[in-house]
Amino acid sequence: MDELLELEDDPELEAELGRTLAALEGGLSKLELAALLGGEFDRNDAVATIHAGAGGTESQDWAEMLLRMYLRWAERSGFEVEVDDILYGEEAGIKSATFIVHGEHAYGLLSAERGVHRLVRISPFDAAKRRHTSFASLDVIPLLEEAQEDDIEIPEEDLRIDVYRSSGPGGQSVNTTDSAVRITHLPTGIVVACQNERSQLQNRAVAMRILKARLAERMRQEQRERLEDLRGERRGIEFGSQIRSYVLAPYRLVKDHRTGVEIGDVERVLDGDLDELIEAELRRRAAAAASATA
Repeated sequence: MDELLELEDDPELEAELGRTLAALEGGLSKLELAALLGGEFDRNDAVATIHAGAGGTESQDWAEMLLRMYLRWAERSGFEVEVDDILYGEEAGIKSATFIVHGEHAYGLLSAERGVHRLVRISPFDAAKRRHTSFASLDVIPLLEEAQEDDIEIPEEDLRIDVYRSSGPGGQSVNTTDSAVRITHLPTGIVVACQNERSQLQNRAVAMRILKARLAERMRQEQRERLEDLRGERRGIEFGSQIRSYVLAPYRLVKDHRTGVEIGDVERVLDGDLDELIEAELRRRAAAAASATA
């Protein structure tokens, strides 16, 4: 097609070439990204939990901003999301939220976001307009397929199940019946809750799926730790480490501390445009894995 364009001045042909090249580049990019998502659970749905850090209302507001960011990212990516549990702050924001992202490679992609996120801004809650630093974390685990769930058996006596009335900031959407469910796994102390579904039975089913996913992740983590003990090595604990900073004052910049990627359009990132950041981290992981086995 390049040779044809050189021989004749055809704007329509030139436009067609541009569209073809763009489609080829997009397809190649998707193939490269899929090649980075070859982990055992990368194709699974994802269970994500956001926790506000220390700092009260500031961190709780930041946690709610992160929740919106990931919900917008999921929408942009064509994933379906169900928000299963939200614990609201006393004044503003949220203390925690658990949501499930449904779609192919949801876990593989969202796992690149696992860690602590730091916000620097002029606080809207500070009358003196001082700059504040807030922290919130994202934890992500794969949601097990039904066949995988069957491998995890939980004795009924290991569970404490409480029902309560769904809570929220108010309005018609707040439930008026005791349909929300909280399940505590007594041997491990793991607690999961769901209040999004209409019935207590549905909430219990979703909470059990999340509990099984958390128990499976716990078993995988224990296995990794045993292998590290045998090797005589200790890797740094990722959870609690700062993976990214979102600076709104005195300048505006998003910087990923793992990959070095910097984006000046903070609003675009907070509105869910995370593809560049996620892909860079997946490529960094792949390179690190390749060098470790070389």
